[in-house]
Amino acid sequence: MSEKIIKSADRVKNIGEVFTPQKTVDFMLDQPEIKAKVNSLTATFLEPSAGEGAFLVEILKRKLLYAKTQANGKKDLQNKFLQALSTLYGIELMEDNVEMLVMNMVNTFRDAYFNTFSLEEQNQKILKSANVIISANMAQGNALTRKTATGNPIVFSEWKPVGKSKVQRTEYTFDSIVEGSGPTGTVQEHSEQLDLFADFDAEPEETKAIKYIPVKWEDVYKQLKA
Repeated sequence: MSEKIIKSADRVKNIGEVFTPQKTVDFMLDQPEIKAKVNSLTATFLEPSAGEGAFLVEILKRKLLYAKTQANGKKDLQNKFLQALSTLYGIELMEDNVEMLVMNMVNTFRDAYFNTFSLEEQNQKILKSANVIISANMAQGNALTRKTATGNPIVFSEWKPVGKSKVQRTEYTFDSIVEGSGPTGTVQEHSEQLDLFADFDAEPEETKAIKYIPVKWEDVYKQLKA
């Protein structure tokens, strides 16, 4: 079966949407300068036109394989799985593509996780924390305007390791990343990022700045604010 590289002629005409074939993805990621960064748990990747995740999914697969060579025991490997995931970011204009992007990242992580750890070793906290990281790192918006579909700034989270088992989450606007300025400082809790794991029946909380405290990697899902 041939790969799908377009969804419709209208989308190609209107937004120039063409998906990248897998062989092209593999060729680009096999280039020495890119491969060296893929084989790193700290090097970050941002795909500004992520589509359904052709590049990000493949990078995630490769980073998770690399994590297995760097871990000191199964507990450390679970932390490194989350660390590898936290380095991948995506922006995508089309809502249906973002939904598939998020689900493809979730499924790729879960497949690797279940194939690596026995039932006794598996930790639901790791899977819930992976969902939070993916939701924070995949945004629906326009990379050129640096805005979401509703016109708000695109916001990403930096996940900085603290010691051997903790992480510090700091939020930045995409604009501040491009311009090289500091963290948002006034990131609003009412984020416009697509969140497939949100409680859509919940009442929106009062708008306020978000600050997170360092937590264990497995506790990222708690999203504890300072």
